[in-house]
Amino acid sequence: MLMLPAFRSDPRIRLVAACAPREASRRAFQAEFGGRVYENVEGLCADPEVEVVYIATPHQMHADHAVAVAAAGKHILLDKPLAVEMADGRRIVEAAEKAGVDVIVGPSHSFDRPVQQAGELIRSGELGRIRMIQAFNYTDFLYRPRRPEELRTSEGGGVIFSQGVHQIDVVRFLAGGVGTRLAAMTGAWDPDRPTEGAYSALMSFQNGCFATFTYSGYAHFDSDIWMDGIGELGQRKSPQGYGAARRTLATVLDAQQEAALKTTRTYGAGDAPKPADQYEHFGPIVVLCDRGDIRLVPSGLHVYGDFEQKFVPAPTFETARTEVIDALVQTVRHGHPAVQSARWGLASLEACHAIIRSAETGTFVDLVEQVPV
Repeated sequence: MLMLPAFRSDPRIRLVAACAPREASRRAFQAEFGGRVYENVEGLCADPEVEVVYIATPHQMHADHAVAVAAAGKHILLDKPLAVEMADGRRIVEAAEKAGVDVIVGPSHSFDRPVQQAGELIRSGELGRIRMIQAFNYTDFLYRPRRPEELRTSEGGGVIFSQGVHQIDVVRFLAGGVGTRLAAMTGAWDPDRPTEGAYSALMSFQNGCFATFTYSGYAHFDSDIWMDGIGELGQRKSPQGYGAARRTLATVLDAQQEAALKTTRTYGAGDAPKPADQYEHFGPIVVLCDRGDIRLVPSGLHVYGDFEQKFVPAPTFETARTEVIDALVQTVRHGHPAVQSARWGLASLEACHAIIRSAETGTFVDLVEQVPV
């Protein structure tokens, strides 16, 4: 649903086939895009016209679907996280490398244009060495409609695999990619939503940089107030929307009804969210370098130097998630693989597991699967 604006508007992409378990979704796809529809992944993989498969299935299904698509010789755009279990993530990496196909893990927020801008500025050396990153985000994630498995950590539920992976992705991208150690604490404070709803972590990097990142999905303070009032998906937020997630959830009688409410947000059952007018983001981020600091906002970068500060605007916004299509075209058509490869996704998944393990043990966790930008 969140990729629809880019798919609908970008002439570089043509949707020719789809696979979905819901007949309503298959009918909607045929009505809007034409092409062929399949009830199973095997049929989609066998379609000779399909060049790239976008896998947007639940987290726990990623490995089986990605391995099947890779074996069929198709390139892959795979929703984050790469998988839930590290073993499944490694299966995806091995299958893609064996088949010689490219995997892009996303959409994730390291694709956001201001994040890309900040990465370019950091790596230019203009501000000297990167020293520290602070990232934090406070949302209503835990109180949006969820399927039962989305509230079970073992199946990829909670904020760490769905939200923490975004923050890890952004922090790793800005810090050069190669994390070394991580320590964290987590919070699971609502017995009716029995999974992690918050965490705070400290991560060190090979280049000497360190980062702190914090997230809460408990639907009280909303950190978008510090992002010029722009929500994560690039739309301006109304103050009247405060508390909407909790209010809606209060009308739900049981898990089955909640899952049904979640289904209304799927393709064929409703339309995409209202159009964005600015780039997406994942909460306030401040990057500290030797000769200046960078604060990211949806419209660009605030840069604070030794003697002056300036604003560096992002390119004119056109359509949400065009950056993902840019990466796909560069990877598949021009042979320039995206940073957000399967191995990159595995490294971010490792950090997710490190948050959980560190919170359980009270110790630092060494990172061994990290890859550079």
